[in-house]
Amino acid sequence: MAWAVVISVLVMTVLSLLRVNVIIAILAAGLTAGFMNGESLKSSLDILVGGMGDQASVALSYILLGAFAVAISYSGITSLLVGYLLRVLKDKRTMIVFVIAAVASLSQNVIPVHIAFIPILIPPLLKLFDEMKVDRRAVAAALTFGLKAPYVMIPIGFGYIFHETIQTSMKSNGMELGIGSIAQSLIIPGSGMIVGLFIAVFITYRKKREPAAHSFEEKDEMKETIFETKFTLKHGLTVVAIFVTLLIQAVWSNLILAALAGLILMFVFRIVPYAKGDRVVNDGIGMMGFIAFVMLVAAGYANVLTETKSVSALVEISSEYLGNNQPFIAFILLSVGLVVTMGIGSSFATIPILAALFVPICLTAGFSPMATAALIGTAGALGDAGSPASDSTLGPTSGLNADGRHNHIWDTCVPTFLHYNIPLFLFGWAASLLL
Repeated sequence: MAWAVVISVLVMTVLSLLRVNVIIAILAAGLTAGFMNGESLKSSLDILVGGMGDQASVALSYILLGAFAVAISYSGITSLLVGYLLRVLKDKRTMIVFVIAAVASLSQNVIPVHIAFIPILIPPLLKLFDEMKVDRRAVAAALTFGLKAPYVMIPIGFGYIFHETIQTSMKSNGMELGIGSIAQSLIIPGSGMIVGLFIAVFITYRKKREPAAHSFEEKDEMKETIFETKFTLKHGLTVVAIFVTLLIQAVWSNLILAALAGLILMFVFRIVPYAKGDRVVNDGIGMMGFIAFVMLVAAGYANVLTETKSVSALVEISSEYLGNNQPFIAFILLSVGLVVTMGIGSSFATIPILAALFVPICLTAGFSPMATAALIGTAGALGDAGSPASDSTLGPTSGLNADGRHNHIWDTCVPTFLHYNIPLFLFGWAASLLL
């Protein structure tokens, strides 16, 4: 039972690296975890399917966002954006990557729409990336940075939810700490992600990367579309629809309602003809349906780990060998967090599980509350970058692979795992010993 988490995550990772479809890889991992805990393949599958409903609302919101993104593309407003960026940032490959990282960061705190902006912003920029020979792995690193680092360090928007989850989970297990102190404890681990971003942009993916060849006709058509499109009433109404979508998401924190409202406005304003309604929805499913279904299967896998108590068994057997050596204890706890979050694919969902196990161990070993918060927050965030089942990797891939030329595992998961999990681990380890 104790090793079911480790082995099942290894199964998922190895299959993904071998380019097996990520849905099949997660299903195999879930069945492996269930089988190792004494469940039959049928009962394991029943537990997995039973847990898929936990992400049903998220899956529906992603599909509606995909349809909304397709509707926006009909207006041509993204061509204006691409044209502007091409004029302002032409031949400034490093600058455009940092601009994307900044936009992604705003999606977590200032305008909390999470990955909703990616299918709207990124696909129209793919030709620009090819024109400038930008390495898409650098863009994936920038997007994942923006989707993670702000909520780790800043207690606003999604960051407040993350920090509040840590606070609540710690309190329910006998340790209290304010939101402000939790934010301070995560500054050091979050700084590791900043270092990882700089390494990715300035060192690893600094060189130009040749894209697959486009025909000259495609390039000329792109340039004509970009520079001849002028701002019209249709574009203005599209901006209104986008603003309403963001407003509803910010006020009611309901992504389904927000995406549905935006989609309805696109039809009401006649930006998209009624006759093309079916096509818009079908194209939206094509764009975001895969990521939605991956989230459903990942929720089922998490349910298998939870119902079979695999995570608690792993921590319990690990704690038997920890002793009172704080550096060693911190190392083991972070390693457990990395494995668990890699499998579940959600730092937010992992926090309550880890806190119930980490707090008693940290109290016994003499860690301060801030050091404990740093361990829990870092362990929860670890693996979110790099996990094939995480929306922090699925989101960037959904945008960068719109033309079918970006691999989810090798171009998103592997780069983000290396550039964020390693520094997060090291900086989080240091924080647990310094605080």
